[in-house]
Amino acid sequence: MIISDNPKPTLVEFQDLMLKTDKVLNDDAKERESYYQKRSGTKLESDVFDVLTDCAKGTAFENTIELVSGSAFPDIIANKLYGVEVKSTEKNHWTSTGSSILESTRNKNIERIYLTFGKLGKPVQFLSRPYEECLSDIAVTHYPRYKINMRIGKGETIFDKIGISYDELRIMDNPVAPVSRYYRSKLKDGESLWWAADNDSEPVPPTVRLWSTLKSNEKNIFTAQGYALFPEIISDNGSKKYQRFALWLATRKSIINTNIRDQFSAGGKVSINTSIKTFDKMPAIFGKIVKHKELIINTILDIPTEILIEYWNVDKIEDNRIAQWCGIVAAQYNKDISFEKKLELLNLIFNM
Repeated sequence: MIISDNPKPTLVEFQDLMLKTDKVLNDDAKERESYYQKRSGTKLESDVFDVLTDCAKGTAFENTIELVSGSAFPDIIANKLYGVEVKSTEKNHWTSTGSSILESTRNKNIERIYLTFGKLGKPVQFLSRPYEECLSDIAVTHYPRYKINMRIGKGETIFDKIGISYDELRIMDNPVAPVSRYYRSKLKDGESLWWAADNDSEPVPPTVRLWSTLKSNEKNIFTAQGYALFPEIISDNGSKKYQRFALWLATRKSIINTNIRDQFSAGGKVSINTSIKTFDKMPAIFGKIVKHKELIINTILDIPTEILIEYWNVDKIEDNRIAQWCGIVAAQYNKDISFEKKLELLNLIFNM
């Protein structure tokens, strides 16, 4: 390749080049609409490259346009400083799924990137904009990717929504974290982010299993984790009390349970003996807590603090996590038993 000795071109010069490229592409599309309707992917990248190369003649970018394509990001490089990513849709709209937010294949020397979008549905049109100005949202395939909208207005990008600039986000070690925080803040009751794993959590299993296929010890472990992470399970809040646990099983453990209340519900009353006193006529669910005591303790002590804050919906985690959990559980609604009695029982069960 021939590299020009021209001095570093300005961003304004690159913007002018992109405007000229858009005009040439749109003029050509009016004359050869059927040609462009058959072009997509790498073929369209070649078309944009050819037009950019021609438009660069007589500018600071002459002899510097390079088609990288393949898995590299961006697809085209100009003067080793600027880049052009080419996207398209066969439909008559200006939206598409873009590149991964991780940008692991990004050329490290590129300062600014433009997105050239080909709308290949009639009428065929082309539009180029600064890359970060047309990323409206996040879509998820195997990894979070940007959603492209070439017609969004000022202040409507995903970066405006999360309060972090594109250049800040792209150099983060974990760009998913601020994105997932934003989407978690928008969750409604009964919703969860299946694609955003918790920090320091185990990877989500690649296969989905039914609860009925689990071994007995696995059922015990997940049931204990349900008690530990979602204290509302002990409440009288009907079937709603299982919703967060059901979502957690599906999104974090890839387990589907169609009869989730069966492992928690227990009718009748039981007597529970502690080292100090006996508690008569207690809801049978407290007997299940006794059964899973050690697994509940292990879960509470092992899970990262920031995750526990989210699951327990508290401002901070106390030094004595077990005592804090007992207080949270005791505060769950139960019209037949006082808070003081429940807290006393739980403290004795867990030797608090």
